[in-house]
Amino acid sequence: MPRHRTERTVVAVVAIAAATLTLQAGSAPQARPQAAAAPANTAGKLTIDKLIDIKHPSAAQWSADGKSITFSWDRAGVVTRYSVSADGSSAPVPLAANGAAPAGGGGGGRGGGRGGGGGNAAPTAGGGVATRDGSKVASVTSASNGASEIHVKNADGSGDMKVASIDGAVAGLAWTPDGQRLTFTTGGGRGQQIFHDVTPDYSGAKILYRSTENAQGAPADNWVVTTTANSTPTKFTTGGGRGGANRWLDGTHILVDRTTPDFKHRTISAIDVTNNTARVIQDDVKEKFWSVTGDAQAGSQISPDGKWISFLSDKDGWDQLYVTPAAGGPVTQITKGKFETWRTSWSADSTRIVFDQNEEADHGRRHIGVVTLNGDPAKATVRLLTSGRGADIAPTWSPDGTKVLYQHTDPWNSADYYVVDAMTPNAKPVRLTNSMPASIDKTQLVEPKLVHYKGPDGKDVPAYLFVPKNMNPNVKHPAIVWVHGDGVNQNYDGWHVQRNYAVYYSIHQYFLQQGYVVLAPDYRGSIGYGAEWREGVYMDVGGKDFRDAGMANTYLKTLPYVNDKKIGIWGLSYGGFFTLLAVTEMPTAYAAAVDVAGVSDYALYYEDPYHGTWTTSRIGTPAENPAVYAQASPVSHMDKLQTPLLVLHGTADVNVPYLHSVKLLDEVMKKGKGDLVSFMAYPGEFHYFTREHVLKDAWHRVELFWDKHLKH
Repeated sequence: MPRHRTERTVVAVVAIAAATLTLQAGSAPQARPQAAAAPANTAGKLTIDKLIDIKHPSAAQWSADGKSITFSWDRAGVVTRYSVSADGSSAPVPLAANGAAPAGGGGGGRGGGRGGGGGNAAPTAGGGVATRDGSKVASVTSASNGASEIHVKNADGSGDMKVASIDGAVAGLAWTPDGQRLTFTTGGGRGQQIFHDVTPDYSGAKILYRSTENAQGAPADNWVVTTTANSTPTKFTTGGGRGGANRWLDGTHILVDRTTPDFKHRTISAIDVTNNTARVIQDDVKEKFWSVTGDAQAGSQISPDGKWISFLSDKDGWDQLYVTPAAGGPVTQITKGKFETWRTSWSADSTRIVFDQNEEADHGRRHIGVVTLNGDPAKATVRLLTSGRGADIAPTWSPDGTKVLYQHTDPWNSADYYVVDAMTPNAKPVRLTNSMPASIDKTQLVEPKLVHYKGPDGKDVPAYLFVPKNMNPNVKHPAIVWVHGDGVNQNYDGWHVQRNYAVYYSIHQYFLQQGYVVLAPDYRGSIGYGAEWREGVYMDVGGKDFRDAGMANTYLKTLPYVNDKKIGIWGLSYGGFFTLLAVTEMPTAYAAAVDVAGVSDYALYYEDPYHGTWTTSRIGTPAENPAVYAQASPVSHMDKLQTPLLVLHGTADVNVPYLHSVKLLDEVMKKGKGDLVSFMAYPGEFHYFTREHVLKDAWHRVELFWDKHLKH
C-alpha cells in the first residue's frame, strides 16, 4: 500500500523487543558488470542467513569538494553511516571508525540532493534566515502580548529593525531573491495530532487499536511584507489543492504546484504576490486520477540560475520531461517515447538535467541520461550515460557538475552506488560499494526473463519468469507466483531498487535453488508501463488488476516443466490483498497461499484516516461505490476458502493496520475454516519486515509452508 506517508502509527498494546546487531564494513569496490555473464564465485549456495547479510545503501551525499560521498548502509534494520572515495580508490569506511561526524540530509539513494528550487536562504546559526548574499538576517520573536514580531538586522548584528507585528504564530519565513521582501505563513492548524481509537467486538475490549492522524486543518494564510520599519503585510493566495512548497522565481513571483484532493487536476503556476494573479505553466486534467507516483519526483524545479522551470507530465501517456522559460514562454517536451522519465535534477550551471529512464523493450531496466539544453529547450540533446542489464536510478550531480552518482541493481548485484563521468562519452561507471556479502555465490543466481500472458480482457500482462539453474525440463516443478505490493510499484531486471522489496527478490533466489519456478507479474496499476496501465485500477480495485495477477497460474500451467497441481501464490500489502482475493475468488487455482500484511477489507482500509484520500482517488467512498468495495473485501468471502493459507503481520504496521489480520482470522473461524489457516504475529514489527529475528522466522516459516503444500 502507499509507502510515502509515515506520519501516523497504529499499535496494539504489545511489548516491542529491539534487535541489536553489528554492521560489517563493506568489501572493496568492483567493476560494474555490463554483460550477461555472472561473475565467478565458489562460496557455496544461498542460505537465509547469507541473504540477511545483504546490506542496502541509501541517503548518499556528495562532500563539498566532490572527493568523497557519505551514505547509509542498512543491514536488517541496523543503519550505519559510511564514507567512500568518489573515485572508488578505497573501500567504504564507517564514519564512527574514523572519527567523522555523520552527515545530515542528503538522500541520493532515493533521489536526494535535488537541484534547483529557487534557493531563497538557509537558516543561520542563530535561528534567523539570511538573504541570498548573506548581508541581512530576518528572525521572528514573541512579544509579551502573544504577537509575533519579524525583525531584520545586518549580518554583524547591527541595525535591528522591527518590520512587522502579527497576531499569532509565524512560520515559513523566507526572503525573496532580491532581498527586498519577506514571506511567511500564519494559521493552517497543520501538524496537530488526532487520535482514533477502536476496540472492535471481534478483538475484545482489552486491546486498543490506535491510529494517529496529522490534522490537515484549514489552508495556511500566505503573506508578503517589505523590509521597512513597521510595514503592513499583504496576504496573497497560492490556490487550492494539495501540497506544493512556495519557491521564488523573482522578487514578486513564486512557483506553486497544486493537486486537487480528488487527484483529477494538477497545476503548476507562477503567482504574482503583489496582485494575486496566476500564470498557469502546466495544467494536467485527468479523467481518472493523477497517477504519477511520488517516486518519480514529478514536481516543478527551478534551475539554479532562475531562468528555467522543469517538470514531469504524463499528458502524452508517458511520464516525460518538460522545460519552459521561467519568465514565460513555450513549454517544450524534452524526452519522448514509450518509457517513463523520472527523478530529474539540474546541474549547478543550469545547462543540463540528469534523469533516470526505463527502456521501451523492457520496462524493468532503467538507465541514467543527461539533457543538454544548448541555450534553448527546442535545441536540447539527450544522451544516456549508462546501459546494460539492471536498473540505474536516482542520479545526483557532483558539486562541479562533471560526474553523476547513482544507484544500480541487476540480476547478480543488489543495490550499490556508482559514479559515472558525465562529460566523457561512453565513460565506464566506477563502482563505490559492494553490498552483497562475499559468501554469496553469484554463479548460482538466476536472471529474470521478461514474458507476457493474457489478462482477463485479453490485454498482455508483463511478468518476469525465473527458472532454476540446471533444471531438468522433463521433471514437473512446483511454482510460486509473487505479487508485488503498493499497487503503484513494479518488478525490475534483477534486484528491486527498494530495500523493502529487495529482500523478497533475495528470498526468491533462495527458493529457486530449492527447485521452485517463480513468476512475478506487473498487473495493471503497476508503474513503468505508462499512464493507461497505471490508471487501469480506476473504479475497479480488486477487479481486472487482481485477475491480471491471479491468472498468472494459467500461464504457468502452459510450461511443460511446471506441476500444475503445485502452484502457490503470495504477496505483501497490496500483493497480500490479491493473495486473499485469489483464495476466495479463485478457490481452486492455487495449492497454497501466503498473505503478508495484506488488506482484508477495503472499507476498513478507507476508514483509516491515513489512507482515505489515496483510496477515494481510485474508487471513491463506500457510500458512492458499494459494489467496488464489496469486490475489494476478501474477508467477506472466507466461506469460499479451500486453500491452505499462511498469514504474517507485524503489530506495529502503519500501512496496513494489524487489525486487518485480526478481522480476517475472526471471519476464518466463523466460517469454520480455521484448520486451513496458520498465523504469525510479529510484535513491534512494521509493514516491511526489517529486523533479523523477524526475517529469519518469516522466511523459515514460508519455506516450511511451501515445502509442505507444494513439494509433497
